[in-house]
Order: sequence, then C-alpha cells, then structure tokens
Amino acid sequence: MENLDKLIYKLIQLPNETPWVEFKYNNYNPEIIGKNISALSNGAALNDKSFAYMIWGIDDNTHEIIGTNKDLQNLKQGNQELYSWLRNLISQNTHFEFYNTNINGKNVGIIIISSASNTPVTFRKIAYIREGSYTKELNKEPAIEKQLWYKLNNSRFEEQFAKQDLELEDAIKLLEISSYFDLSKITLPANTNDIAYYLIEEGIIVKQDNGLYAVTNLGAILLAKNINNFPGISRKAVRIVQYSDTSRLNLKREDTSIKGYAVDIDRIINYIKALIPSDEIITDAVRNTYLAYPILAIREIIANALIHQDFSITGTGPTVEIFSNRIEITNPGLPLIDIKRIIDNPPKSRNEKLASLMRRFGLCEELGSGWDRIILSCEINHLPAPKIDLYEENTKITIFSNIPFANISMEDKLYACYFHACIKFVQNEEMTNSSLRERFGLPLKSSATISRLIKEAIKNKLIKPFDPNTAPKYMKYIPIWA
Repeated sequence: MENLDKLIYKLIQLPNETPWVEFKYNNYNPEIIGKNISALSNGAALNDKSFAYMIWGIDDNTHEIIGTNKDLQNLKQGNQELYSWLRNLISQNTHFEFYNTNINGKNVGIIIISSASNTPVTFRKIAYIREGSYTKELNKEPAIEKQLWYKLNNSRFEEQFAKQDLELEDAIKLLEISSYFDLSKITLPANTNDIAYYLIEEGIIVKQDNGLYAVTNLGAILLAKNINNFPGISRKAVRIVQYSDTSRLNLKREDTSIKGYAVDIDRIINYIKALIPSDEIITDAVRNTYLAYPILAIREIIANALIHQDFSITGTGPTVEIFSNRIEITNPGLPLIDIKRIIDNPPKSRNEKLASLMRRFGLCEELGSGWDRIILSCEINHLPAPKIDLYEENTKITIFSNIPFANISMEDKLYACYFHACIKFVQNEEMTNSSLRERFGLPLKSSATISRLIKEAIKNKLIKPFDPNTAPKYMKYIPIWA
C-alpha cells in the first residue's frame, strides 16, 4: 500500500489512542486482535471515520516508533494463517488488510480496518467497542450502542473513503478521469483544480480537514484505473467464468475486471458477447448474426447486479458464469422488493448515488424500465423467462438459451406465464391464450397445451381471469395481484 509511512506518521501525532486507533508493541494475542478489530471498526463508524487502525511497533504512551519483532503477514493461529482465522470469526460487514513497512530501519505492522456498515461488526458473534484504552462488549454500553446504531442506519457506502490522505494529483491519478468527462459529456478541463471541482461536486473525491484528499467508494467503484489500489473494495471486481458444459467441473476461461464499473462495463459486455454461441444466417445476400442470448438482457441484468449489490457483504462481488445452456449472474445481497413485483413496483436501491450516476452516464435504464426490457427481450427470442433465485446473502439471475417448449420445466413455464401477464398488465393489456402461445413461439394447434398451462397458473395463484364471466374463447388474464 502506498503512503503507509505518511499514514503512520499522521496517526502517531494523535495525543492519545482513539476509538478507531490503537497502538501496540509486541502483543499478538489472536483473541485480543479479533476483539479489537470489532471494536475499532465499530469505533470508526461511531466517529464518522472510513477506516480504523491497529499498529504494532509504537509505544502506546509516547507514540514513539520502536519497531516490532514479528511480521503480521506470517502470523498463524495453530496451523492456520492468522488472517484466515480472523476472517472466519469476524462478521462480513467489515474488511481488513495486514501490512508491514520499515520506518527508519524499524519494522512496523498495521491492520487497516474498514468502518462497520449496516450493523455492528462482531467477533465470535459478539460486538465490541473501545472506551478509553479498554475494549468492552457493546451490549454492556447501551448508550454507545444506541448511538452506533443511529450512525449505521444513516451512513452510506458511497460516501465512505476508499483511500484517503492523498495529494490532489495522486487522488486524480488513481481514477480514469477522461472516462468521467466523456460519459458526462463535459469537455475535460485543462487544469487540475477545475477537474477537482467536478469530482468534488459529484462526491467522487472529498477534501479532508487536513487539506489532503480522499477517493470515495463511489469514485473508486465506478472510475478506478485499478480496483486493487483500493483494498476495501478490491473484491468487488466483476468476475467472468466460462465452463465447457452445463456443470462447473471444467473451467474453460476466466476474466476479472480490474477497472471501475463505469470504465469497464462495455468491455465486460463485449467479452461476454464473444463467448456466447452465435449463428450466422444469410438472407438476401445479407449476413446476420444471431446470438444465443439477447445482449440487451445481459447488459441490464449485469447493470442491476452492479448497482443493487450489498456492499456490506465483503469478500465477494458480482460474478458472471457462462455454461453451455445458460448464463448465471450473481451479486451479493437480496432484493429490497418482492421479486414477484419486480416489473411493476418502483425500484429501490441501497446505493442511490451509484445508481443515479450510472443512469446519468447512460450505463443502465431509467427507473423502472430495466426489467420490462429484460423480460421482453427474452419473449421476443422465445426464450424461457429469466429465473431469480434468492440465497442467504446472494441473488442469482439465470437466463437460458433456446429450449424446446416440451423440455422446459413446469416451474419455468409457470414463471414465464406469470411474467408475460405482468408485462401485458403494465402495458395496459391483458394476457390471452394467443399472446402466451406466441410468447413461446408455438403454432395455433398448441392452443390446448397453453390452456392447460394457464389453468395451472391460476391454480398456483399466479394469474387470474380479467373478467371471470367472459366466454372461454375470449378469456383474458392479469397477474394475481392486479
């Protein structure tokens, strides 16, 4: 990490240890370190700090650099690396990294810990806080606990610092500034101060009280030249994996984006486009390429995964997995709305600033229209409806290649029927036997098959007749909630 020396010199100038900074000499007790990571992360949130610090090789009274005789990165608990041991016992809503540096010939170790997000950080499922020079269980300090929860409920991931204490030029060098101005359709200013004006107004960088600058999570996640320069969000890089068949046994190729989402999304989409199957058909001497999946749907689903992910879940980011018969796009976090109302409900986002800037950049659809376009693009291509699966901490969207109607599972047929009714409803229309048959690309002789599917959808309380008294031949259907 760059500027570790500057950071340590700044921290040792503090008159005392704080709820977000602790100095140590040679005490490397794993249990104490775990409790202190929890306490310091919570202390950072309580004091509006983006990071907390635990530093070895510093006299905790004089703050003199005296050096330490161990290397943090080589420490173990039993046969396990200390970092891995701690990661398994500390809650996922913080990120921490081990560093070592040499200052005037003396070894100094430091753990940089991100501020708690959403909930207090725990170690062995217990939250801690520092009061003075003591680490205490948070639930034994009700006044502090109440204040911390207030801070957590009103904090935003986008506003927290991804990297701080930078000279202005150094902060700007970490970002793809030309991409910001290109996407914003603004002429790139000639001087640094004018560039900084726009970035500060946007919340991409922030001027700190000490006169130095910080790159916010918003700026880093969208515009990073190299996301690995920002340890707290480096694991949020988009990962693309292709497999040889329908299973995960045979990995064919893998790609991990190292640039910010706004900078790299077009390359990501083009990379995926090059991997998916396609057919070339010549009609009237014109060669047309038909892809196995609608690119529009892929782009929208990926944009949704980037925007709506839960950044408090550390250690994982958006992943695109390409199989021979489907594409699965997974992101950390669960939707904030009922997935059955994903088409008609106004969208909600954990990351409003991120979503707003992505929309202004033209990298995703206007509010509320993204899922309409995803569903419609699959219907036009007679593909099964995208499937939404919810897990404990993740959401997975699966889009399928062309599957004969007879081979589609009943669950997926019902899913497609329901979403077709939803799409029709938001267009002020009703679903019919004919529209559903056309949606699956079936001939007129399949009307009876579609009728049976509609009856099953009614039985499963997914749709209902628009007018129950209409003759069967003219019956129309709407979603069950309409």
